[in-house]
Amino acid sequence: MLKKERHAFIIKQINLHNKVLSADLAIALNVSEDTIRRDLVELDESRQIVKVHGGALAKSFHYPFQHNDVYALEAKKTIARKAISLIKSGMMVLTGGGSTVLEMVQALPLDLAVTIFTISPLVVLQLADHPLVTVILIGGEFSKDSQVCVGSQVVSYLNEIKFDMCFLGTNGISVNDGVTDSDLNVVHLKKAMIHASEQLVIMCIAEKLNSVQRMNVCQLNQVSYLITDLAPADDVLADYRKKGVQLY
Repeated sequence: MLKKERHAFIIKQINLHNKVLSADLAIALNVSEDTIRRDLVELDESRQIVKVHGGALAKSFHYPFQHNDVYALEAKKTIARKAISLIKSGMMVLTGGGSTVLEMVQALPLDLAVTIFTISPLVVLQLADHPLVTVILIGGEFSKDSQVCVGSQVVSYLNEIKFDMCFLGTNGISVNDGVTDSDLNVVHLKKAMIHASEQLVIMCIAEKLNSVQRMNVCQLNQVSYLITDLAPADDVLADYRKKGVQLY
């Protein structure tokens, strides 16, 4: 594979999954990790990605970012509109981070009165001017890689509260493997968030469907709603319907 083709593949994977590991890219491309590291350095220097220890982040996943850097923006806006329709005044809502969640909170109606707990400082900033939303940051160690607060302090806090609904983006989802991720700290955190919530909403652009990351977050039977940019009756979602997943 030519370097240009390799770079295009790397950029697509990073944009699609927000974060990728050098080791996973090396396996997918059948090249050495040294080659991948050199590629990531070049792509970082040309400001197409953000290189971090062990891998890279999408520009839209890293603060500060420009709104036009967001991958599949229209698809994420569609998902955000669907997600908002599930939120009712008076709810206690829990959110993760990521560009789809940010689209959701940016679009919250100004007459919607809810309490939003979040592990994402970026979500807090987006809600700073909302007149009726009470926003609470669940603080802990800030992960520069995942752009959220992680660690035992966050998990302990989550164990003390019961939320009506939890909204999470995902790095991977499939019928057989459920919801998956590549970051161990984030996996532990998402498991605690799911345990603390009455309902779980997974938001996923169609391109991520049937993709699998290294670590399991939860099985499909734990998902209350799967929201994509597709119509619920779309053939692409047929296997998820057969599993009894409530599509939105």
